[in-house]
Amino acid sequence: MSLKNNLKLLRGGRTRAGKSRRASSEPGLAEYLGKSRLVAGGIFIVTVAAIVLISYVGVGTTNLPVIEGQIAPVSIVADEGFSHVSRVRTEIAGNALRDRVPPVYRLDSEPFERFEAALTGLLARLDQLDREFPENAPVIPSREEIRAGFVDQFNAEGSFRVAAEDMAVLHGSGDAEFRRALAESGLAILRELYLEGVHDGTLTPAEDDQSQVTVYDVRRQGGEIAARTVQSLEQALTYLRINLTAEGAPAGLTTALYRIFRSGIMPNIVYDEEASRERESEALRALQPVTVNIAGGQTLIEAGSRVTVAQAETLAAYRQHVLDRGDLARDETLRLAGRVLLVLAMVIACAFYVRLEDRETLQSNTRLGLLALVVILNLGLVRANYSLLDLGLLPPDSAWAAVLPFIAPTAIAPLIVAILIDAGSAIFMALLISIFTAVIYGNRMDLLVITFLASMVAIFCCRDARKRGNVVRAAATGGLTVAAFALLVGLVDRTPVDIIGRQMAAGLVTGIVTGVIVVGVIPILESLFQRTTDITLLELTDFNHPLLRLMQLEAPGTYHHSLVVAQLAENACSAIGANPLLARVCALFHDIGKTAKPAYFTENQRDGVNPHDASSPELSAELIKSHVSEGVELAHRHRLPRAVVDVIEQHHGTSLIRYFYHRALGGSRPPQGSAVPFPAAKAQAGGGPGPVSESDYRYDGPKPRFKESAVISLADCVEAASRSLRKPSPQGLSEMIDAIIRDRIADGQLDEAPLTFSELAQVKNSFTFTLLNMLHARVAYPEADAEGAPAGNASGSKT
Repeated sequence: MSLKNNLKLLRGGRTRAGKSRRASSEPGLAEYLGKSRLVAGGIFIVTVAAIVLISYVGVGTTNLPVIEGQIAPVSIVADEGFSHVSRVRTEIAGNALRDRVPPVYRLDSEPFERFEAALTGLLARLDQLDREFPENAPVIPSREEIRAGFVDQFNAEGSFRVAAEDMAVLHGSGDAEFRRALAESGLAILRELYLEGVHDGTLTPAEDDQSQVTVYDVRRQGGEIAARTVQSLEQALTYLRINLTAEGAPAGLTTALYRIFRSGIMPNIVYDEEASRERESEALRALQPVTVNIAGGQTLIEAGSRVTVAQAETLAAYRQHVLDRGDLARDETLRLAGRVLLVLAMVIACAFYVRLEDRETLQSNTRLGLLALVVILNLGLVRANYSLLDLGLLPPDSAWAAVLPFIAPTAIAPLIVAILIDAGSAIFMALLISIFTAVIYGNRMDLLVITFLASMVAIFCCRDARKRGNVVRAAATGGLTVAAFALLVGLVDRTPVDIIGRQMAAGLVTGIVTGVIVVGVIPILESLFQRTTDITLLELTDFNHPLLRLMQLEAPGTYHHSLVVAQLAENACSAIGANPLLARVCALFHDIGKTAKPAYFTENQRDGVNPHDASSPELSAELIKSHVSEGVELAHRHRLPRAVVDVIEQHHGTSLIRYFYHRALGGSRPPQGSAVPFPAAKAQAGGGPGPVSESDYRYDGPKPRFKESAVISLADCVEAASRSLRKPSPQGLSEMIDAIIRDRIADGQLDEAPLTFSELAQVKNSFTFTLLNMLHARVAYPEADAEGAPAGNASGSKT
C-alpha cells in the first residue's frame, strides 16, 4: 500500500473516531446553548414561574396550614364580614343544655313489698307459736328460743334487721289480732313513705341542711312526669317515729315498733335512664343552631395563640366563604401578582450573589440549568409533602399535621449544589428553599430558621465528601439538627410529648432519606450536566480501572509517564488552589490513546527499535497525533467524565510536533535499505526542499481551557523534558521549566487558560520541588569484594 493511502487511512480513521468528540470543541449549537444570554433569560423566567407556581398557587388564606391545638404561626383576619352555623358551638350549647335538663326518676316499691311479706310471715309464725304452744305450757325448747329462731330466720331472708327483744315486746303486747293491727298501722306508715319517695342523698349534691325538702322529677305509673317532694332517709325515720307515737301505744311498745319498722325504710327513688334520655332529646330538638357572625377586619386567630376547635371551625367556614365568593379570582390574581414580584426579587438577589461569588456559574447556562432544576424539584417535593394531608395519605389529625413540616426534604438541593458546584452557591440555595418552604407552610419563621440551619450543617459536613457514605452521614447530621431543635421548640411551645417525639423521628428519618436520595441522584445529574464530583474522581484513581490496567500491560512506559505527570499536576494544582484530585485523575488518563500504538512512542520502545525510522515525518506526525483521538474514543467508550475527555483533547493544545516537523524541513532520509526517500528529501535532491505545511505537524486542539488542563499540559512537557537531564540540579530544572513555560506562552498555548503569571510562578516552583524529590541522586554503591559482599556499607542502606 502506498504512503499516500496510509496517510488517508490514518486520517480517515482518526477523523471518524474523533468526529463527534471534536464537534464539542468547535463553535456550534452546544456552545451557543451553553453561553447564550437568551437561554439564560429563559432559565430565569422558568425558574421564577415554577417557584411562584409551587410556593403560592393554591397556598393562601383559603388553605393556610393552621393546626388545631397547636400555636398559630400567623394572625388570620377576615377581609369581610360573614356568618356561619357553628356545629362546634351548637354541640357545646347542647352539652350545656343537657347538663341543665333535670334527670327523671321513678319510685321503686319492691323494698316495701319484700319487707311487708317478710313481716307478715314473721307474725304468722308467732300466731302459730301461740296456737301450738300456749303460754306457760312446758315445751322444749322454750317459747323464747323458738321466737328467737323465727327472728333469725326473718333477718336471714332479707336485708332487714330486727332485734329478738323488740319482737318479744311486740309478741307480748296482746293477742294476734292486736299484733296484726299494730303491724297494719306501721305498714301503712311505710306505704305512705314509699309512695312519697325516700332518697339517701347520693343522687343529688350533698346539702348542708338535711331538713330541706328535695324535689325530684318522678315518672308516675301512667308515664307522666311531675315534680314532687322526696324525703331524705332521716326525714322518713322522723316521720315514722312521729306517726307511731300518735297511735297511743305504750312507750316501750312504740319504741320496739319503731326499731322494727325502721329497718323497712330504704331509699326507693331510682334514676330512670330511658325517661331522662327522652327528656334530653326533646330539649335538644328545641335547641336552635348557634350562628356565629364575624365582622370585616375581625381577627379569627391571633398569632402565637393555641388554636381552639371553635377557631379552627370558624377558619374553615371563612375559607369556604372565600371560595364561594364570586370575586375570588380577582383577589387571587392581585395577590399572585404581588407574590410574583417577591419571587422575582429573590431570584434577582440570587443572581447577584452568584455574580459576586461564582461568576463562572452565571456565565454557564449548564450550571444555571442545574441550579434551577434542583431548586424547582426540591420545592416541588416540599409542596408535594405539604399536600399529603389533602390527598388523604396521612391520618387527618392534628398530630400528623404538626409532624408534616418536619418531613419536608429541604436539604436535597443544597447538598447537590454543594457537591456538584460549590458550597457558596449551596448556602444561597439553602436560604432560598428555606424561605419558600416557610411560605408554603404559612410564613413560619421557626420552620425557616430550623431548615436553613439543618441545611448549613449538612453543607458543612459534606464540603470535602469523597465517599458516598459521607453524603448520607452529612444529611443525617442535618436531620439530627432538625430533631434537636424540634425538641427545644416543642418544649418552649408546650407541645405534647408524643407530637415532639414524632417530630424528632420525622426530622431524623428525613435526613437519612435525603442523603440516600442525593447519593442516587448525583450520578444522573453528573451525566446530564457534564459535572464531575470528587466522589467519582476518587473512584477513578483505582489502578485496577480497565484503562489503567490496559496501559500497564500495553504501554508500561506511558503508564509510568502518566503517574509522574499526575504527581506533578496534583502538587501544582494544590499550590494554586485548583482541584488537585481532578488534575490527578485527568493526568492518569490523558495518554490512554497511546495504548492503540504503544511502540510509536519513545517511552515504550525497547531494544532501540524505533518504527518511525521507516516512516515519513508526515506519517509519523499523524501517528503521534492519533493518540488524542484514540484516547477520546476510549474515554467515551468507558464513560469517563467530561473533564477527563477535555484534558485528553486539550493537553497538547495546538502545539507543534517539533521533531518530525524539523525532520521534514531538514529532508532527513530513512535508514539505509529503504527504497523510497521522504518527499521532502526527494524535493531537496531535485534542487531544494518542497513546501512543508506547519499545520500538518500541529495537534488539532483545542487549547487548554481550564486551570487543571493547562497545568497537566505543562506537566506533560516538563516530565518528558526531565528525562533528558543526566544530573538534575535545582538551577538546571528551573531553567528547563522556565524555557518550557515561555515557549508555551509564546506559542499561544495558554491563551485560553485562566492562569495568572503569579500562578504560573507557583506552578514552576511546585514542578521544581516535585522533580527534585523524584530525580534526586543516590549514593554510589562500592564495588563488591571477592566474596561478593559490599565492601563499604554493610547494612546496604540507600539515600
